Parts: sequence; C-alpha cells; structure tokens
Amino acid sequence: MEPRRNIGRMKRKLMFGVILITVFIIVLLVRLAVIMLVESEYYGQKAKELHERERPIKAARGRIISEDGTVLASNKTVCTISVVHAQITDADRVIDVLSTELDMDREKVAKSVNKVSSMERIKTNVTKEVGDAIREYGLDGVKVDEDSRRYYPFGNLASKVIGFTGSDNQGIIGLEVRYDEELAGEAGQILTMTDAGGVELKEEGESRVEPVKGDDLIISLDYNIQSYAQQAAYKAYEAKNAKRVSIIVMNPQDGRIYAMVNVPEYNLNTPYTLTDEYSSLTVTQKNEDGEDITTVIPEAELTNEQKMDLLNTMWRNFCINDTYEPGSTFKMVTATAALEKGVVSLSDSYYCKGSMTVGGRTIRCHKTSGHGSQTFAQTLMNSCNPAFITWGSRVGAKDFFSYMGKLGLLSRTGVDLPGEAGTIIHKLENVGEVELATMSFGQSFQITPLQLLRAASAIVNGGTLITPHFAVKTVNEDGETTKVFEYDTVPNAVSGETSELMKQLLESVVAEGGGKRCYIEGYRIGGKTATSQKLPRGSGKYIASFIGFAPADNPQVIAMCIIDEPEGIYYGGTIAAPVIREVFENILPYLGISQEVVEFSGD
Repeated sequence: MEPRRNIGRMKRKLMFGVILITVFIIVLLVRLAVIMLVESEYYGQKAKELHERERPIKAARGRIISEDGTVLASNKTVCTISVVHAQITDADRVIDVLSTELDMDREKVAKSVNKVSSMERIKTNVTKEVGDAIREYGLDGVKVDEDSRRYYPFGNLASKVIGFTGSDNQGIIGLEVRYDEELAGEAGQILTMTDAGGVELKEEGESRVEPVKGDDLIISLDYNIQSYAQQAAYKAYEAKNAKRVSIIVMNPQDGRIYAMVNVPEYNLNTPYTLTDEYSSLTVTQKNEDGEDITTVIPEAELTNEQKMDLLNTMWRNFCINDTYEPGSTFKMVTATAALEKGVVSLSDSYYCKGSMTVGGRTIRCHKTSGHGSQTFAQTLMNSCNPAFITWGSRVGAKDFFSYMGKLGLLSRTGVDLPGEAGTIIHKLENVGEVELATMSFGQSFQITPLQLLRAASAIVNGGTLITPHFAVKTVNEDGETTKVFEYDTVPNAVSGETSELMKQLLESVVAEGGGKRCYIEGYRIGGKTATSQKLPRGSGKYIASFIGFAPADNPQVIAMCIIDEPEGIYYGGTIAAPVIREVFENILPYLGISQEVVEFSGD
C-alpha cells in the first residue's frame, strides 16, 4: 500500500508542476504578444534611443535693437569641440591637435580624450576660424558643432541696461534676463545612430532637429541719445573725479526711456573682467587701539567672494537698483502738493532769515544770510529750505504722503528691468514736525532716481502717471511683429491746472533761478537743481543733481543727471545743470524740437 501512495503523490506533484509551467508559458506568450502588437512602437523607440547619440544645437538668441534700428546685442557663430571615445583611432594625434589649436594644457585635453564616455566636451565658445581649422584635420572621434554666442557691438554702451548672458546663452542681468523668454528661442539637436559600442553607423547618417531663433526685441533706447548722454556723463565723471555719474533721458508723455547711463560702465563682451574702478577692494578695520586702519587689497589677492562682490557692484544700475535722498529736486513735489491742496498761491510770500526752528531743531537755509522776502515762485527759484518747510507743514503729514502716493513715490515704477528698489521712508504714524520738515525739502527718506523722474513727468505732462519702460515690441525672423508691449498709465495724479502752473514755475528756475546753467537760447526749458548731503551728515560727501525738460510749455523730453561724490564744487546748479544742457544741445534738434524766439516773463 505504501508504494502506491508514494506513486500517487508523485503523480500529483508532477501534474502541479506541469500546470505551473503551462501557466508561466501562457503568461509569457501573452506578454510577448502585448509587446509585439501593442507596445512595439514604445519599445522600438527605447531601443533606438539606446543607440542614438544627441548633440544639442543652441538656438540663435534674438537681437536687441534700438528703435532707431541700431543692433545693440547680436550673435557670433562659435563652435563646441567634443570627442567620442569609441570613435577615436589615433588618440595621441587628437590630443596634439586639440591642445595646440585650442591653446589648452595637454594633460587636461588627454584626460578628456581618454575618458570612456559616450561624448566628452573639450571646449565651448571656440571661434569659427579655429573650429573650421580643427574640422579640416579630419580626426576620427572629434566633433565640431556650430552654435552662437552673444556679442555686443558697442562694448560698454548701456551696459547696465542691456545686461549679458551666460555660457548657456541665458540672460543673467538687465534686459537680457527680463526678456529671456522672448529672446531665447528653442534649441535643436543633432541625432546620430551608433552601434552597441558607441561607434557611429555612417550609412545611417545624421538627422537634425533645427533650432528656432528667438524673437528680436525692439527697445525705446536710442543709440544716438544714449551715446550723447554717455559721452557727457564720462566728461563730468572725469572732470569732477566723481564716484559715479548717472543720466536718464525719457519721454514724459509715455514713459519711453531714450537713454540710461551709469558711469563707469563695463564691457558687455567681458562682463567678468573688473574695470579699473573696481580692480581693488578698500577695507577699513579697527586695530587693537580702536583706530581705523584702511587696507587696499589688489585684484590678484582678492578671494572669489570678494571679487564677486565687486562684480555685483560694477553691474549695479544706480538709476533703479539703489536709493538716495533726492534733496531739492524733490521740492517740485512739495510745491505741487501745496498747490493741489490749495494751501498756497502764487501771490503768497515768505520771509527767509536764513534758518528756521522746528521741534527744537534749527534747520538752516543754504543761504545762511537769508533770502529775505520772496514770492512763492521765488522760493522755488531760490530753493529756499525754510519756505518749503512752511509749505510742507501746511499740507500736513497725511496729505503729504497721499500726494507722494499719487505721484508714484511710495511704490516701484514697474520699469522692465530686474532688481528695482523701493522707497525707504518713515511710517506715517512716526512722522512728526521735524520729519515732515526735512521731507519737505527732500531729506530723511530715500527713493530711486527713476521714481523721482516719473513723478516729475506727471507734474509737467498734464498730470498722468506713466510707467517708464524700454521694450516696445518683438519681431520674428521675417520682421513680423509677434508682441506689442503695453504699459499702465494713471490719469489725474495731478490736476491740469497745477501742472500748467508748475511748468511755468520750473521754467523760471532755468530762466532766472538756480538752474540757469541749463539755459539754451531759443529753447524753453524747465528744471530743478539739488545738492544733497550724503549720510552720515558731516561726511563731506554730496550728490549734485538736476532735472530738466523741454519744451517747457509742452514737454517732449525730460532728463536727469546725478553726480555722486564730486570733488571740489558740488552744487547741482553749477555742475549737474550744464551736463543736461550739453545733452539737450545735442538731442533737442535730433528729436525734432526746433528753436524759437523765447520771451520769458517771470510774472
């Protein structure tokens, strides 16, 4: 009986095993059928990819072009040199040629050539001439692929506006990064079939996915106006041995920026090379006795972090990235607020004795002997601090802040550049009579130069708050417009009546007051000067500035000059106003603003 039971158990086990094998085979057959019939395309593509080598083709970046048609940012054809280890037949020859033609260390090249990988990049941004020379050697395993590199034809022109790109052709700062999406385009690919060992199958050839060029960006910046302004800024920079000089030229009616200068500029084609002004770092530290010891660190001894800090400073656009106390140019805002609220009229007068006491603090006029009796118009012409303290106190802190807000001085301008700074100001509830007094003549708060120029534009353009901007439109390769940029405007920031009065008053500043060094015979020009002491008070460092516009009765252009830390004479009316005069002498005829017989009356 026992053998029969054993035979029975063996038969059952054998049957179970057969069933399992049968089920397994059926599952395999079903899966194979699914792969062959349903997923064949998917796995075919996967198999193809295993033996397909991809080499990217950079898309040509869209150009940046001024509205006058001048190309400000373009592209140069460059090459990328790579090696495919599996295809190299004479490694020593490849190493010799590449190290010589590319001017690279032989050991470094050898390391890349001998590295076992599907593809090893040797060098990018190689000139086309060198790439063509390497291609002519016909070296097995060496690939020479053409792409494009950013090129700036005018070097340092508008460097802190245009910005630059990295090695990957992506924007880093300026308009290049702000409009990177429009400018970038779409990369292409070179697809090469290889065998399992990575050797190209020559009979298969190459397939290409062509790159799509980025759109061109048309901007309001005018090459000629930028050139005139930059030339005038460098002249003032050198004459006054200043820390920097900035100039903005804008259309006050619609916010198109014609020029934005920040001297010293840097070369956009070599943005990581420090200019002479930033080639060393001055460090002040206290010694054991508490004395300040100043040390100058030359470029060769800078740490990477220190050099990067200097580069970031060199790239900064003072017109939008930094704030400052505007000083007396801000008095046009105080005057506007006082007229708008109706707390002052042209018939009002003020007697200046040279100083004024507010909240126990004595605040002096720049004319310490006093201006004596003045009309409201004369207080603006004379830039009398005590008078403007009075006008500001009549407006009151709450309404003062309200008018600043209407003129865009409590918010960013919205300019199409990255890194715009915001207003630094007391909270309204913390503004006492002393704070209001100093704010009335442009101290104890900070704004950007562009914020003030925007406010000034609203004051003289009839009362519309505009958005300063550069971008006008984008166009494709065929010259077809692909996008038109639109910008917000806010009407009635200032009443038309007040705007008309302010234009007249500011014209008198140039015709008869502190801005007379901007006067040009035959042109009606309005403006306001400023001389502001930098913090900390008593440092002996000043900012001289001037805002001017023309024609005074119907402004078509407004400009601002800021001279930071000039040596010697530092008054805005003396050194900044002539800079704008020089700019206007060049650009007013260029803009089609003709001279006329001007008979000015201060009445």
